[in-house]
Amino acid sequence: MSALKYQIESSHPMVGPLLPEAGLTSLQLNDHALAIVIAAKSVTVPYGKEIRVVHLASGEVIFRKTAATVAPISEE
Repeated sequence: MSALKYQIESSHPMVGPLLPEAGLTSLQLNDHALAIVIAAKSVTVPYGKEIRVVHLASGEVIFRKTAATVAPISEE
């Protein structure tokens, strides 16, 4: 198996429908498109902190996401 090439990372725990488990602060993958999609669909706890996708070989940030300062409205 080849070395993992991309890392989704945040200084805060991440949650999202595509993460293998809630509360991760990093996840490594081989596919850059998949890493970007997972990062884009994820949020942090507390809400609104930065999530990045980093190319591990170069250290280049290839995707960066921060959310608005207001949490999304619940549909309850």
